[in-house]
Amino acid sequence: MELPDWVPEGIDVTVPNAARMYDYLLGGYHNFPVDREYSERIEQVVPNARQGACINRAFLGRVAEWLVGERGIRQFLDIGSGIPTAGNVHEIAEEAAPGARVMYVDIDPVAVAHTRAILSGNTRVGVVQMDLRCPMDITDHPDVTDLLDFSEPVAVMLVSVLHFISDDDDPYGIIAQLLDAVVAGSYIALAHGTTVPELAEVLEASKQLYQRTPTPVYLRSREEIARLLTGLDIVEPGIVPITDWRPYPGADASESWLSMLAAVGRKR
Repeated sequence: MELPDWVPEGIDVTVPNAARMYDYLLGGYHNFPVDREYSERIEQVVPNARQGACINRAFLGRVAEWLVGERGIRQFLDIGSGIPTAGNVHEIAEEAAPGARVMYVDIDPVAVAHTRAILSGNTRVGVVQMDLRCPMDITDHPDVTDLLDFSEPVAVMLVSVLHFISDDDDPYGIIAQLLDAVVAGSYIALAHGTTVPELAEVLEASKQLYQRTPTPVYLRSREEIARLLTGLDIVEPGIVPITDWRPYPGADASESWLSMLAAVGRKR
């Protein structure tokens, strides 16, 4: 198989990857046949999976816009950022506040390589290949500390990444360490897959498919997600279905996406 020139050396194109599957569901092209195959298998059990990917992306945009416009945030640490598509955090932040700075972090070398290529020459945006399970390695990384000033508030974006972290890897401890690295007035924004009794069969089928990839999914209850935000002041409207977090005027209120919860918390 001849690989495109944007593929970093050493990539195993026979193993599906969550970031590349997400890229495919969003209509991107930085993915491989195995990613498309697994995405299509997920669509067989979750027919509106593409809509879910778009809903997730829309939430990311709303949060970034709100943090810049309403809370004056000018620095973002986007962990699990994936492969850039339209509506990136840096595009939204820079449009609202020229000079805003964004550091992207992802474990997937394809996501990082493509992000680095499209951001070439933009000194206010960076990317590093790091693992969320080692949060201090991220916040202490010289590329991160050169770009972001941790003596000023930072928004840490954890959008649809924590449900790839097992309890054994201590997601609660991960957030605690991230919070230790930022000052009061900083924010944590997250979206996380959750258990929904009426969707139990569909969610279990999707979960089983992800179990066969290097990034299995760990759905958590609302109470467990609330625990992730322990010690933070949760901003309105609280922990809600992702579509219900500050929707734009005119949004269809009947289309709540119950299997994904979202929230934003402020460090005191």
